[in-house]
This record gives sequence, C-alpha cells and structure tokens, in this order.
Amino acid sequence: MTVPLRKNVRFQLLWIGGAVSELGTELSRLATPLLVLALTGSPGLAGVVAGARTAAFLAVQIPAGVWIDRWDRRRTLVTAQGLQAAVSALLAALILTDQVQVWHFVALAVLDGLCTAFIGPVQDTAIRGIVPPEQLHGAYAQEESRTHAAGLAGPPLGGLLYGLGRAVPFVVETFALLAATLFYALAKVPRRPSTADDAADDDSGEGRGMGREALAALAWLWRRPGLREATGVVMVLNLLGGASMIPLIVLVGERGGDARVTGTVLAGFGIGGLAGALLSGRISRLMPPGRIVLAVVTVFGVSLAATALPWGMWWPMVPLVFITLSTPSLNVVLNVVIARLVPEPMLGRMGAVLSMGGMGLKPLGPVLGGALAAALGGAGALLTLGGLLCLTAAVAALSPELRRFTGEPVPAA
Repeated sequence: MTVPLRKNVRFQLLWIGGAVSELGTELSRLATPLLVLALTGSPGLAGVVAGARTAAFLAVQIPAGVWIDRWDRRRTLVTAQGLQAAVSALLAALILTDQVQVWHFVALAVLDGLCTAFIGPVQDTAIRGIVPPEQLHGAYAQEESRTHAAGLAGPPLGGLLYGLGRAVPFVVETFALLAATLFYALAKVPRRPSTADDAADDDSGEGRGMGREALAALAWLWRRPGLREATGVVMVLNLLGGASMIPLIVLVGERGGDARVTGTVLAGFGIGGLAGALLSGRISRLMPPGRIVLAVVTVFGVSLAATALPWGMWWPMVPLVFITLSTPSLNVVLNVVIARLVPEPMLGRMGAVLSMGGMGLKPLGPVLGGALAAALGGAGALLTLGGLLCLTAAVAALSPELRRFTGEPVPAA
C-alpha cells in the first residue's frame, strides 16, 4: 500500500528544508542591494553583486549536473547547503563588525551562486527517488507552492528585518540555512542513482568524460519529439516574460503610480503564483503536457497585452494574477514529465541542461524590455511582448509533435 504524500516523511523533510532555505535566501535578496546602496550609493554596484551570483550559477550549472550524477547525492546536498550557511554567517559577521566591503559582497555572492547550482538539481533528483510515480503531480505542486510562498513573504519580511538592523536579515538567513541543512540530512535522499532499470539505455554517456556526458544529455533531449519542442517554447516564454518587468514599471509610472503603487501592482505576480501553485496539481491533469504548454503561453501573451488597456494605474494587477495563475501548472507538468522520462543516472545533467535553457536567455530579457519601453513606452512594449507570445503559441501549435505530446515514454526518434 502506497503511503499518502502528506505522510511521506522523507519528502516532507526535504520540502521543509527547501522552504526554510528559500525563505532565508529571499530575506537577503532584498537586504543585500539595500545595504550595498547604503554603503556606496551606487545602483550599479548593487547590480554587479546580483550579476556575480547569477554568472557563477550559470558558469558551473552544467558541470554541477554532471558531478551530481557521479557523486553521492545526499552528501552533495548537505555539503552545498552547509557551505551556503557558512557564506551567510561570514557575511553577517562582517556586517556586525563593520568590516564589510563591496568586494566581500561580490566574492560571497559568487560562492552562494556556486552552492545554489548544486542544491537545486539534487533536490529535483531526490524527489524521483523518494516519491512514487503516481504522486509526482502532488509533490511538484507542493514544491511550486513553496517557491511562490517564499517569494511572496520573503521580501516584506526582509525589509522589516533590515529596518531592525543591517545585519539582522543575514543572521536570520544563516539560522534558516543551518536548519535546512539539518532537514536535508534527516530526509536521507538516495545517495546514488539506481542504474538497474536503465541498463538498456546506453545513450546516457555516463563515464565518457564531462563534456561527452553533457552532450549526451543534450542529444537525449533532441531525440525526444514533443519534449524537444516544449523546451524550445519555454525558452522563448522565459525570454519574453522576463522582458515584461521594466515595461510594467514604466507603465505604472506613466499612469501616475509611485513606488508604493508599483510594488502593490507587481504583487499580483505573487498572489496569482501562490493560488496557481495550490491548483496546479489538478490543472496539470486536465490536459496533456503539449496542450498545457500552448495554453499557458497563450494566456501569458493575452494577459500581458491586456495590462496595456487604459483602465488606470491599478488595472495591470488583474492580468498579472492570471499570468502566474497559469504558469505553475506548466512547471508541475514539465517536472513530472522529466522525472518520468529521463533515465535516473542522467537526471542531474538533464536538470542542469533545462535550467541553462531557461536562464541562458534570462539576462537578455531586461535588455529587450528596456529597449522596447524606451522606444514604444510601457503600453506599447507590453502589447508587443504579448503579441510575440501569442505568435509563439500559434507557431508552436503547428507542430504535430507538440500537439500530440503526452509525456508518456516512447521510443526515441
């Protein structure tokens, strides 16, 4: 008899560890630029710190995926989370002793990004090892709710703690990351991938060197019709969706909104995301993955264009709720598909490949959005981005492989 997901102690410990870790990280994500601005008065340096973390994450993502498939995954998760806690503790100590400098922020941000590159893929591979296949929808829906809840609660809580003292958010983050390390150790995630069931899959590239192992994961994805097309559509969605933030800020400002109004309007992302995460398990079962991809991109495009309607500075909050109400379902269904289809010895590499695909174009999003907003204004930029997303959905719908994609195992093309 299968134990209900809520009674799966190992998964719940893994989930609690992730929730505590994400909340702690969100606290410092707001506090760090505030402190850098207070020390230097330079928004550019605040951006350098954030960029250093992202650059380190992207630089090591693919090697991390390969190493995760080679190493003891339990030890990797606990070690990476423990090192991240140590980085946070060191930064808190520097702030408390008034010795912190900008280069400290940059160096520690790089170390934090390196740790994050290992933690995320190990968490994803661990879920397949401790959750039965029939419960994967519920497990990934619970993961989505964690992410959106942390994103909704973390920034205001981080601002509140920063008001109590500059070092307070970093001290709290340190204790949160230490608690996450303990929960991960108690979860006892599988140490090594089980290769018994995957012996027949000889295209994993395992043991052929790092470069060949990474290329084997790319080749495996390319030979899977439907999943290949879905991945390409999601990459475009991440690019155009990421380009919408600056035009949204410009739009609210053009309509007379101040920073308070802008922050409240953008909270629509968090509200819709949390509600969507709670519903994502059910929604992801209503349609096959290929059609969910098309539906979500269409809803995203129409809603983004709808923010430009001339109904006042508060109006954009409504379509923003609909945008993030739909996207968690896409995340859940694709995570389930990956967990079911990818050979277990390749899960780390495939997670890294997909993460790189999603984030590789991410830095271009703000540049594109800023250029469009400068040329067309906030409303014009949002109409353009929404139209491009609808066009992406229309072109993708011409693919029979994507329309028929069910996420069930099929022979490679």
